[in-house]
Amino acid sequence: MSYINVLDALIIFLEILILLLLVLLSIGFMTVVERKVLAAMQKRIGPNKVGFLGLLQFLADAAKLVFKEFIKPKNANKIIFVLSPIIGLIISLIIWLIIPFSNYTNFVYFDLTLLFLFGLSSLHVYSFIMAGWSSNSRYAFLGALRSASQMISYEISLGLILINILLIVNSFNLSEIILFQKNVWFVFPLLPAFFLFLISAVAESNRTPFDLPESESELVSGYNVEYASASFALFFISEYANTLFLSI
Repeated sequence: MSYINVLDALIIFLEILILLLLVLLSIGFMTVVERKVLAAMQKRIGPNKVGFLGLLQFLADAAKLVFKEFIKPKNANKIIFVLSPIIGLIISLIIWLIIPFSNYTNFVYFDLTLLFLFGLSSLHVYSFIMAGWSSNSRYAFLGALRSASQMISYEISLGLILINILLIVNSFNLSEIILFQKNVWFVFPLLPAFFLFLISAVAESNRTPFDLPESESELVSGYNVEYASASFALFFISEYANTLFLSI
């Protein structure tokens, strides 16, 4: 019996590991696609050297960031400064364990899934605040305040929009919400709400044109201005993981 339990635990661990690796791989390709689209909009070439059509550019960027020197500001709060990007990444990856990918792939299953997702995603703002405050930099702190105010503001609109879904399905369970759309997707009867959700999701993930927390012309990248090397990469990954999650 114990052998079966250990085997089941090992299988679940491998499934979670594969899921997280696929999420990280998707984030890498998403950064390349975004850079290619922005390059096309601005009539630039974009990434085209590493791999076929530049699709492996994210691996070169990751290697560059990992092997760079990790610099900590002299007057920063060292412990919080180091922990902030790690906490942000952990929260961004835990969210993916709640999403039902099929009827048989539910790593964490309970009735209040959607409520738990909103509670967990709202914790993500704390990593930004901790990073901005611990950096002991005016620019980083202003970027953290901007990020906190923007994310909290658009979480309210996202919640109000999703109330329509909850009233129709009468459940907080993501699996039930998905199965309820077996015949008709909610995007068709709730088209105006879909566009509002899309705009709020773009603002929540700090993407252009809602990139006030990272406005380079004023704040020089905002809350993560004092971060470099692997710690900057962790913020980068968590932000794109949040964007991909909102899309899902």
